[in-house]
Amino acid sequence: MTIASDDVQRDAAHYRAMRDIVEQMRERIPGKFEITKEGIVHDMMAPGRPHELTAAQVRRRLEKEMPEEILAHTGTPDVELGSEGIMRHPDVMVIAVADMEGEGSFDPRTLIAVIEVVSRSNPDNDWVSKMRDYPLLGIPVYAVFDPRTGSGAVLSGIHRTPDGPRYATRKDFMYGEDVTIADWTISTDDLPRYA
Repeated sequence: MTIASDDVQRDAAHYRAMRDIVEQMRERIPGKFEITKEGIVHDMMAPGRPHELTAAQVRRRLEKEMPEEILAHTGTPDVELGSEGIMRHPDVMVIAVADMEGEGSFDPRTLIAVIEVVSRSNPDNDWVSKMRDYPLLGIPVYAVFDPRTGSGAVLSGIHRTPDGPRYATRKDFMYGEDVTIADWTISTDDLPRYA
């Protein structure tokens, strides 16, 4: 489908408006804000200890395996591709130190992988929306850790489908198994579960 110039300008203006709203809300309302094709996603619940501990342990385990010029980063800024109208904030981003330099959001095409820990309050954001958005953004590897079930999946191999880019390969795992994310294999032993 060809999008007319007016449609592109309208979409860009719509995205900028949503981006401005998110920036205003971040200053006043607690929680995590992201922008998807459907609109603004607000996770009102601050992540709990099991969520944050999982992200920290996965980050630490990855960094023990990675070369010094690669980081497993937890924090800001967001990952954003304005041309697609998407702004996300992964729990862990695997990225080269050199690609972190500069100002503004990270270009998602510089990421090696992203890791999400499934939210207790909004699991579909990680299992459905991000599974659609991350290949659209060109992120080559997406790993999901789910403390609700003690399981997860690593998705890779972006390919074109009638519904847009999707991951072609999915490798499921259970906590306790080793898991390979991009070029690094880590243990999932003793990761916390939601009570």
